[in-house]
Amino acid sequence: MTVAHPIAHAWLSTGGTGAQNYDEFADDAEITAIIAANPSSALAVEMPHRAPQSVGRPFLDCLPDAVARLQSAKDDGNYAPAADVVVLYRITAPDGARAYGLWCMVDTDQISTSADEPGTVIRNEDVFIEKVRERVALAEATRHLLSPVLLLQTAHGDALHTALAQAVAAAGSPAVTDLDPSGRAHEIWAVGAGTTRDRLLALAGGGELVVADGNHRSLAAQTAGYPRFLAVITTPESVAIQPYNRLVSELPGPLDGLELEALSGPAGVPAAGGRVHLYTRDGSWSAALPRIEDAGVVDNLDHALVERRLFAEALGLEPGDKRITYVGGDYPAEWLRGEVDAGRAELAVLIAPVTVDDFVAVNLARQKMPRKSTWFTPKARAGLVVAQLDSF
Repeated sequence: MTVAHPIAHAWLSTGGTGAQNYDEFADDAEITAIIAANPSSALAVEMPHRAPQSVGRPFLDCLPDAVARLQSAKDDGNYAPAADVVVLYRITAPDGARAYGLWCMVDTDQISTSADEPGTVIRNEDVFIEKVRERVALAEATRHLLSPVLLLQTAHGDALHTALAQAVAAAGSPAVTDLDPSGRAHEIWAVGAGTTRDRLLALAGGGELVVADGNHRSLAAQTAGYPRFLAVITTPESVAIQPYNRLVSELPGPLDGLELEALSGPAGVPAAGGRVHLYTRDGSWSAALPRIEDAGVVDNLDHALVERRLFAEALGLEPGDKRITYVGGDYPAEWLRGEVDAGRAELAVLIAPVTVDDFVAVNLARQKMPRKSTWFTPKARAGLVVAQLDSF
């Protein structure tokens, strides 16, 4: 049995629509700049309230603009229709490293968030419900899904990786090649009905799948009642986990109750877990986060301890406090320190990344990761393959 299926009514980019996903940015001004430079970008549809002419307007008020932009992109030939396909996906880094994936639709009723909930698609992080509501509203307004959920195949990863590489090698020229800001080339190829498509779907959708990116998008599909959601199924060999750090724009009080040790150099991402590095305009420190006795592995992950020991106990902040910005691994330590030096933040918190093996083990045990604890790279690019919702 497979939980992966063809996209009945797909729209494939012909160029110019590819974009970082809406939640990859630490500063909303970056989104506005990207939309200004490329109004055809999928980001202009996904984040209509960040378009230059709409900054300051509520998200829901800007949804008609999103609908109009997507239709204009189709009318201008930025998307080409394709029926009943899966889509091969290859990402090539400047150093030649390659990642593979398969765009397809996945059964929503297979999403599982606990050991008591059946299903082979494991969602693993707490979410911010307001973001989920926005994703539902966007999908309902446009009747399309522009950003995929990135799923990690845990049962047949090696076989899927080999099959995807072989299929790409035999596929000829890609439908489109899109470059991301890091210089990675994102390429896609549509695959119609036949033995290749069937084999890829069986490998991709057999066994347990873990949400590597897109917890909000997968919950939005459940909330909206969609029977399937758009996904890219990838392999453990294709991905790595980068640090997921924090900025605090305003400290409500001193950093009391923490065991701080001054660093001899500037704060960077710790080489291993167990301590986090902090940076303020007064200097750089290493902070111990005492483990919680008799707690499970997840509660003692560095990201969970940052939420409890640093934010809740030392600073009195909830994880969803607007003063906290979650900063993914595309932003280096130098950038975080620069935000503090420039006065746009008062504290940078740098946390060692979770390992892929630990991530998979936690999820297969049906335990939940702390929110915003894994920044997978490379990420699937939005706007390359779009699924039309009236085609289930």
